[in-house]
Amino acid sequence: MITASAGVCLAPPSVAFVSETLELSVVIPCLNEADTLGVCIAKAARVMKEHGIIGEIIVADNGSTDGSRQIALQEGARLVDVSEKGYGSALMGGIAAARGTYVVMGDADDSYDFRDIPKFVNRLREGFDLVQGCRFPSGGGRIERGAMRLTHRWFGNPLFSFLVRLWFRAPIRDVYCGLRGFRKGFYERLDQRCTGMEFATEMIIKASLAGARIAEAPITLHRDGRTSHAPHLKTVRDGWRTLRYFLMCTPRWLFLWPGALLAAGGFLGYAVALPGLALRGIRFDAHTLLFSSLFLICGYQSILFALFARTFAITVGLLPPNQKLLRFYEVVNLEKGLVAAAVCMASGALLLLLAMNQWRLARFGDLDYARTMRLVIPGATLITVGFQTFLSSFFVSIMGMQHK
Repeated sequence: MITASAGVCLAPPSVAFVSETLELSVVIPCLNEADTLGVCIAKAARVMKEHGIIGEIIVADNGSTDGSRQIALQEGARLVDVSEKGYGSALMGGIAAARGTYVVMGDADDSYDFRDIPKFVNRLREGFDLVQGCRFPSGGGRIERGAMRLTHRWFGNPLFSFLVRLWFRAPIRDVYCGLRGFRKGFYERLDQRCTGMEFATEMIIKASLAGARIAEAPITLHRDGRTSHAPHLKTVRDGWRTLRYFLMCTPRWLFLWPGALLAAGGFLGYAVALPGLALRGIRFDAHTLLFSSLFLICGYQSILFALFARTFAITVGLLPPNQKLLRFYEVVNLEKGLVAAAVCMASGALLLLLAMNQWRLARFGDLDYARTMRLVIPGATLITVGFQTFLSSFFVSIMGMQHK
């Protein structure tokens, strides 16, 4: 539930308070930020006035009980009540209520200097869709002594920033920076879903996958100005949630490539074990076949999960539509999957029947296991893969219906 309380518009009194007249909305999420909220609002209002930026300041309150709400109204901000808990929920509520063409969001702890707002507005005026703040020297930024934990500065943030560049080709060096600007129309097309701290990384990932124009703006990170309570960020919890979201958004790295490597290892094992090759004194026999089948089955299952995860992420709106996936559903349908499953299972059953015939020829006595297992292991593997294909074809078809 989102409700709004009127504040003071920063536009000249002679101009009507409608969306067409506002260039910028500054959105500040808030949960018991009485220590620093007033300072943040004052800085934003002052710099907007000095640079002639017509806009508004919105405080998206997420259930404050320390007087933050009263401070927001006293300082001339527009108060938006967001009942759904979470950093992302607060921002979604505030941005939904924004009336400006551009939105700049920033935390209320005074670690971000809202006097940097013109840097973001100028880049947005140049045509960029998203302007991400950068606190690291590599992007021209600066971090005051004691403003960021060493583990965040030298490990967590650089690691996740590297992953977002590698996996999603995002042209940014500071994935966690909470001071950023974007076009509201562009944001609405992203259709964000994460209600927690992942909201910020979801924006970057979706913007990158959508081919948005993204720029960075160097800023300075100051020490947290709050004294009444600790930061809301929890290192382990929020770090894991970020990594989990990254992996969910990139099934290629989580499932596809590991699965392809396992499958390749399985095929290689079959290539040397089926004919019983000996390489440099090492003989590959039935036991190699068994291990190779394990690799093949696990690899195939992992590849299927890559397809499941990508389809699910698109279906629930975590990722934008993917043209390659759409073409896949046009080519590979339920009927073709069932035919492939039937061929695999029939081939496997034939091999098992041949193995049983060998047992019959041996008058159901002892067998040459090295020979027989060359039929049993591939036969069991083909039936397993065929059955996986049978079930997966129905499952993928159900999820893929929404994309046709």
